[in-house]
Amino acid sequence: MTNLQERGHLLTEQVNPNSANLDQLSCLELVEIFNQEDAKAVAAIAAAKMQLAEAIEITAHGLRHGGRLFYIGAGTSGRLGVLDAAECPPTFCTPPEMVQGIIAGGAGALVRSSEDLEDRSEDGETAIAERKISHLDVVVGITAGGTTPYVHGALKAAKQRGASTIFIACVPQEQVSCDVDVDIRLITGPEVLAGSTRLKAGTVTKLALNILSTGVMVQLGKVYGNRMVDVAVTNQKLRDRALRILQDLTDLNRDGANRLLERSGKWVKLALLMHWTGLDKAAASQLLTEYQGNLRQAASGYEKST
Repeated sequence: MTNLQERGHLLTEQVNPNSANLDQLSCLELVEIFNQEDAKAVAAIAAAKMQLAEAIEITAHGLRHGGRLFYIGAGTSGRLGVLDAAECPPTFCTPPEMVQGIIAGGAGALVRSSEDLEDRSEDGETAIAERKISHLDVVVGITAGGTTPYVHGALKAAKQRGASTIFIACVPQEQVSCDVDVDIRLITGPEVLAGSTRLKAGTVTKLALNILSTGVMVQLGKVYGNRMVDVAVTNQKLRDRALRILQDLTDLNRDGANRLLERSGKWVKLALLMHWTGLDKAAASQLLTEYQGNLRQAASGYEKST
């Protein structure tokens, strides 16, 4: 027991005085205290806006040049990273390898607790090596309490390989330091249930990852205005969304939008460019490629050339 690290000083482990009588509250009072405390997650994002913006810029640069984005964590932090990565392909039509989530314990840890594996820094190093991470890649280490050896091992290995590194934690830098390119601290204070970082810490982490991945995809030109023009049309809900986007951004009715979507190979971005320029599928696709998939730039470039 002499090697056991004392963690009681960490902000995420401290006792919240606002919920000291948690076990004596009514159901309504429980909801109210959670609501009050969860509001701190939004404030924490605002306090970290400069670092989040820098993370978006660095990540977009890496992905624009062929790199990949990796989230790595254990427990709740790891699951949140895997979730955000999994949602990128259907939302932005990205290849699965572009954004990846790595969790200590692998896929099984998504549904069954394997928190004991977070203590192995060498496993984090191995995860980086196995994915052949290079200077083009971006690695985001996620750990609410900031101390997870698995994450620190991964970040150290990634940095040695020249990758850009980002750290996301919910404790102040003076409590836990980390040598990374962007250090994001999301300070939400002690949890309603002491030490349960799946609560406020988990909520603010989810907010940060949403902002990071969506911001990156906006920078990569996968959004037009505020529309998901790179949405993958894989089910009825997404097909309806695709048709509504086409109708909103063109003069087409529902049937016309449907025909255009089919002619484009069910790719909203390409369908819009075809409609605006009059180009066929092959020519519009070539034009998009020339502008690295940026619809607005492609349309503007075509207009200037004609």
